Amino acid sequence: MTDLRIRAATPDDLDTVLAFWKTAAEGTSISDDRDGVERLVARDPEALILAELDGELVGTVIAGFDGWRCHLYRLAVHPERRRRGIGSALLAAADERFVRLGGRRGDAMVLQRNETAHHAWRAAGYTPQEQWRRWVKHLTD
Repeated sequence: MTDLRIRAATPDDLDTVLAFWKTAAEGTSISDDRDGVERLVARDPEALILAELDGELVGTVIAGFDGWRCHLYRLAVHPERRRRGIGSALLAAADERFVRLGGRRGDAMVLQRNETAHHAWRAAGYTPQEQWRRWVKHLTD
């Protein structure tokens, strides 16, 4: 995939990313809106990583590092472009970012029902940790 371009998102990309997630991402998040993604990019301009092919957005991943842990969210590849190395390229870029920042281990948020994603994450070297549960509290309505 020699024409694949991996880069950090800019504020100009945000509407395109939100529209892309409606097609390519599994599930929705409380932060899947302009304000949420805008805050992410303003706070950490390198966290939202994009994959483009011939100028078209074909994949995303959020590689967030809080100084303690490395968290991955929103790994999404356009359904017509899957199984071509785009997800692997995005995860490699995320890994490079984490290592550069001093991260030691990455974790990923993956829906239990998303079996397709389970295969992709396992192929990338990730394994589920069944002893952990995610606990959430919504801070807004």
